[in-house]
Amino acid sequence: MKAEEFAACAPDAVLNQPPALENYNLYECDRPLCEAVAREGGAWIEERAREFGALLGKSETLQLGELANRNPPVLHTHDRFGHRIDEVEFHPAWHEMERLSISAGTHSLPWANQIEPAAHVARAALMMLSHQLEEGHSCPLTMTFAAVPSLRIQPELAAECEPRVLSNEYDPRFIPANEKRGALFGMAMTERQGGSDVRANTTRARPLAKRGPGETYLITGHKWFCSAPMSDAFLVLAQAEGGLSCFLLPRWKPDGLLNAFHIQRLKDKLGNRSNASSEVEFHDALAWLVGEEGRGVPNIIEMVRHTRLDCVLGSAATMRRAVAEATHHAHYRYAFGDRLINQPLMKNVLADLCLESEAATALALRLARSFDEASGDETERRFSRIATAVGKYWVTKRAVAVVAEALECLGGNGYVEEAPLARLYRDVPLNSIWEGSGNVQCLDVLRAMHREPETVATLFGELNAAKGVDRRYDELLAWIDGELSEKSQIEARARRIVEALGLALQAAILLQHGHPAVTDAFCSSRLAGKQYLTLGTLPAGTSFDGIIERSRPQVN
Repeated sequence: MKAEEFAACAPDAVLNQPPALENYNLYECDRPLCEAVAREGGAWIEERAREFGALLGKSETLQLGELANRNPPVLHTHDRFGHRIDEVEFHPAWHEMERLSISAGTHSLPWANQIEPAAHVARAALMMLSHQLEEGHSCPLTMTFAAVPSLRIQPELAAECEPRVLSNEYDPRFIPANEKRGALFGMAMTERQGGSDVRANTTRARPLAKRGPGETYLITGHKWFCSAPMSDAFLVLAQAEGGLSCFLLPRWKPDGLLNAFHIQRLKDKLGNRSNASSEVEFHDALAWLVGEEGRGVPNIIEMVRHTRLDCVLGSAATMRRAVAEATHHAHYRYAFGDRLINQPLMKNVLADLCLESEAATALALRLARSFDEASGDETERRFSRIATAVGKYWVTKRAVAVVAEALECLGGNGYVEEAPLARLYRDVPLNSIWEGSGNVQCLDVLRAMHREPETVATLFGELNAAKGVDRRYDELLAWIDGELSEKSQIEARARRIVEALGLALQAAILLQHGHPAVTDAFCSSRLAGKQYLTLGTLPAGTSFDGIIERSRPQVN
């Protein structure tokens, strides 16, 4: 509209406001995700992913995330008669999100699937869709998914738990797990005095009768962060006679009575408000030893490794949701005589956001494939070991910058709570903290290189597959090799090394399989020469329109 036409409008007229991004298919509108799923071997999931994406994109489904965050969980420590119950009450929207995602198999697919290949890739696609609906409800899905490898260390416990864990029925009733149609798992590792340094844990475990794997112990102590406290059971670390050990601790005991699992309070968090995170105490709580005493960290690390994969998937999904909202807004919003999406500087910002999102998706799905192949391929096992830590560090860091910039694309409209970007902005830092913050991931990369030097050769084998295609990439590999060869003060340099590895992994995938415009823009802006510190600094001549249209939701 011309200025004089705006001036003639009534004060209550609503003009130049983009429609809400809703009633679209989250999967079909995400070309980078569709391509990555097919590339990594998960094409068989496409029909289910399309159906799931259409369901999640409905207006009424998207509203569930808003409702669950505006009505956070409430803790009830006692009933009206004074009995200890330690029950967390959730809004119905939370339960509906859990039902939808569990029905899709986001918590169980790789373990339940015995036929199709690339089950982790297929599950990653569904999880990235589910996560875009709302971050908080992903926590129990991830914990339940990730608990299975650790449970299988103790086969009789796995045999007892897995039928309900792998069920695609959501059963929120607060009753013993053996009476339910489906069960969820949580985790309790960190304590107030130690945080990531779990060796400093003081929670104690003493055998009820015999010591040893699968035997019954009584746990006394506390946990500063207990994820998903309404889960049916938890993997817990505690100090036994033989050292720090891993235990399976249920909410209900076999006799049908509540276990001595006491929720002290729910965390008042920056974001992730729909999800209950808690401080808990154990007072001779019943539990079973998983594996040998003293093997607590190695036994629970399988759960941690799988949750770290979900940190990458979740951050890539959050980037995708933010990019979808920003490009959609810019397509419909007019300023200074034209659509925002047609204006050169906004094009630059949007294209840069799309690059970051597409590269994150590519790396996330490649990591998922490594989980599929790790059990039968030693090279993939080593790759998964080190690349998951690299990806967890880099993708979760970049997600924070992407959401902040996407919010700014909406201006003041993005900063109000009615817009989904405000919630994304509060939620997005979590994945860089959860399961080990940035420093922990970088130290884990160095630890893997030191303890298993073959991982370096494995990682470079992956990176060298793209060598010789782009000079800028080859120069980055040479720089990384030089940094790793110099051992002095390597810990102080760890972040710059891991950042470079993250960029190199993303570039390697794009150089071999990516869209030419995306690949060239990524290499020219991330790998070559002057590195600018903000998004929207792509060089002139970049194929802005082509990059944006790969990611902009096409909504009727």
